[in-house]
Amino acid sequence: MDEILEVILVEGRYDKHTLANVVRATILETRGYGIFSDREKMQLIRRLAQTRGIIILTDSDQAGFLIRNRIKGSVPAGRVLHAYIPDRPGKERRKTKPGKEGKLGVEGMDRETLLQALRQAGATFCHAPAAPDREGAPKLTKAHLFEAGLTGKPDSRARRQALCKALDLPENLTTNGLLDLLNVLYAYDEAMGVLGLGDGSI
Repeated sequence: MDEILEVILVEGRYDKHTLANVVRATILETRGYGIFSDREKMQLIRRLAQTRGIIILTDSDQAGFLIRNRIKGSVPAGRVLHAYIPDRPGKERRKTKPGKEGKLGVEGMDRETLLQALRQAGATFCHAPAAPDREGAPKLTKAHLFEAGLTGKPDSRARRQALCKALDLPENLTTNGLLDLLNVLYAYDEAMGVLGLGDGSI
């Protein structure tokens, strides 16, 4: 079983149980919205971000993004990575009906999907080969997203959602989140190709 250095934050105990069967790591629960009023746990998360680094792995529904963004905004310093699971319709086995948005959460994801989400986030896998070093290489900017019609146009939101669907990413990804993820997942030329911008530069 792979071991991960960073502390992984998930929403609930079923998510924790699922992930504990995939990787060896310190896994903390936010207890859903409970993290909003838990000052002690938020203080611990800030400390862990500075010492070990944290990975936020929430569901891809609106609630999951709200929790993710609250944590991100409350941890001003340290290493904060974002792992995203794809939008997949369905319900978890223990539930009698799907959630409000009809999407599978972290607990409903298979092993490979969770490992891929963690790798894409930049998780530090102990004893694993190092990820390619892209420091100093050119990166996509918001200007590239604008040129590709993903921002600033009447249909930009629909275009972003279509791109996320094509790349098997959550549709609720923010513009900043999409930009960060494209820069993590792809080298510059590859990312330009994904956006249909060829090898030009802005």
